[in-house]
Amino acid sequence: MVVAWLVLGVVLLGIELHHFAFYAIFGSIGAFAGALVAAAWPSAYVVQFLVAVVAATVGIVAVRPSVSRAFHRRRDGHHPGRGVHGALVGEEVLTLDIVGDAYHPGHVRLAGERWLAVSGSDKPIPAGSQVWVTGVSGTTLTVWPVAGEAGYVDLGGAIELGGLEEGGDR
Repeated sequence: MVVAWLVLGVVLLGIELHHFAFYAIFGSIGAFAGALVAAAWPSAYVVQFLVAVVAATVGIVAVRPSVSRAFHRRRDGHHPGRGVHGALVGEEVLTLDIVGDAYHPGHVRLAGERWLAVSGSDKPIPAGSQVWVTGVSGTTLTVWPVAGEAGYVDLGGAIELGGLEEGGDR
């Protein structure tokens, strides 16, 4: 049973690393606590389950709000949206390469990191453009050009990606 608790803990940890919502991390901590109990008392399944649930619940109820507030605290008084992804929406970022639709994503620089991004419309956005983050899907940002920027790139019906050229028809 120890192995089952450890596998559950690792899976929940992986989910947390993908979403950063600060829920699965506490489920993972609960699963690891259940593994410790399983190592000490292998036949006490009810105790293992109760320790896992209590540890996860205490984390979510008592610790998560303060961790979430600390994560979202801003110096400029900006009130971010709910959850980690809500804090990304509204950020102004720079495109690193051409950002197209879901079939031709590009990249932006956000908080010193390179993020996958797609254009909020059907027109590609040129590299070096200032854009707003308007949405988040998993680890992909949806972006829109900042007013006054050069706008969208017209590549004559084609989008160039890394030296490859694809026609505009799909």
